[in-house]
Amino acid sequence: MVEAARVEPGSFRDRDSRVVVAPDAVYRALSGTGTEDWQALKASPLFEQLSAEGTLIGTEEVGADALAGVAAEILPEGTETVLRHERIPFVSYPYEWTFSMLRDAALLTLDLQIAAFDQELTLKDATPYNVQFRGSEPVFIDVGSFERLREGDPWIGYRQFCMLFLYPLLLQSYKDVPFQPWLRGSIDGITPSEARPLFTFRDRFRRGVLSNVVLHARMERKYEDAEGGEVKEQAKAKNKPQRTKALVQTMRSTVSKLSWKAGDTAWTNYRADNTYSDADAERKAAFVREAAASVKPALTWDIGCNDGAYSRIAAESSDYVVAFDYDHATVDALYRSLRTDGETRILPLVANLADPSPGLGWRGLERRTLEDRGTPDLVLALALVHHVSITANVPLAELLDYLHELGSTLVIEFPKREDPMVRRLLSCKREGSNADYQHETFERLLHDRFDVERSETLPSDVRVLYLARPKA
Repeated sequence: MVEAARVEPGSFRDRDSRVVVAPDAVYRALSGTGTEDWQALKASPLFEQLSAEGTLIGTEEVGADALAGVAAEILPEGTETVLRHERIPFVSYPYEWTFSMLRDAALLTLDLQIAAFDQELTLKDATPYNVQFRGSEPVFIDVGSFERLREGDPWIGYRQFCMLFLYPLLLQSYKDVPFQPWLRGSIDGITPSEARPLFTFRDRFRRGVLSNVVLHARMERKYEDAEGGEVKEQAKAKNKPQRTKALVQTMRSTVSKLSWKAGDTAWTNYRADNTYSDADAERKAAFVREAAASVKPALTWDIGCNDGAYSRIAAESSDYVVAFDYDHATVDALYRSLRTDGETRILPLVANLADPSPGLGWRGLERRTLEDRGTPDLVLALALVHHVSITANVPLAELLDYLHELGSTLVIEFPKREDPMVRRLLSCKREGSNADYQHETFERLLHDRFDVERSETLPSDVRVLYLARPKA
């Protein structure tokens, strides 16, 4: 029997498959139809191949008693089969991914669709929410998405793939428009009619725009004016398996050639250009290494990770590190570096502590907040306080309240007002702004909420590091 199990709210969208999350594993309940599709996948050589490659989430069939404690009314009607899946260390969402992450997830989805065709299978949807990351490694988690290919069926995930994968990638690649706000603003993505005005006439001649944006939007308008049943039958009659597979292969070619030249931002070369002396950098690295080794955390958050240097240090003693920063270019470079290294213990995300991911979807539960997905054992807040307090105008007391509520051991850095970066930030503010940003005030507020086990002033004397544990 599963203890403390909960049904994954977003899984209601597939009526033949329902996901239950338990402390030991993730379970999937399948209806009769879902069972038949699962058995077709399991019997094919594709299942063993993908499982061995690690591109498909680890899955095994278990007895129905595994979900004996879950109310029957929230499971698929006529549940016949229960699967147990490997757990992903930390769930992330497409609006927290970088361009390269979204593109890699898109390519994985297309590769699975192409391989499925060869086994007379298909994917019933094509959403990035079917993909998660083990660090820098994308993995397909929705085994229930595989179903038997029916004669005459088109690529049923085409529209969804365009809305949630292709259009965001095209906008970032061709227009340098960040896709994260678009995907965060709509759980279903960007519709063809919304995408069409975003591309100019000249854009029509760029790869993927004319056929997948302009003509797609035009066809949708045409179909809206036609009889739905008649349109479906006409489309089905024209569809051939070879044509459908060719469409997916063409889409894969399009996506694989998309690129984003991010250019330099204020943060892409921050560690190389900042005011740290070598002595400061060495002591800071040693402090983080010693703190992580003393905690041995299962999960570490590196908030404001920049190029991930300290995430890598923390990973030496952590089971898993979530490294996030709001600078997309910097995080994308970090992801590509981790991918090259084959690093699966560090998950890089685009996220802003001052404007974090909210709950989205039906009743705000389908996509959860950062904290609801698993709180860390250790938090690194390095080169962060001055940006949150001065740039975002978050009072020091509120920032420390938030960090205290996480219940995590904390490594935090306080740059004094004499620090060159702090002086630069304050120079943009009115005289007397951020009066609470004082070293003495910070220490008092920190001691009110945490037991400070250790502190160290860096050799430059303008930054102080603290190792602290939250008070009960």
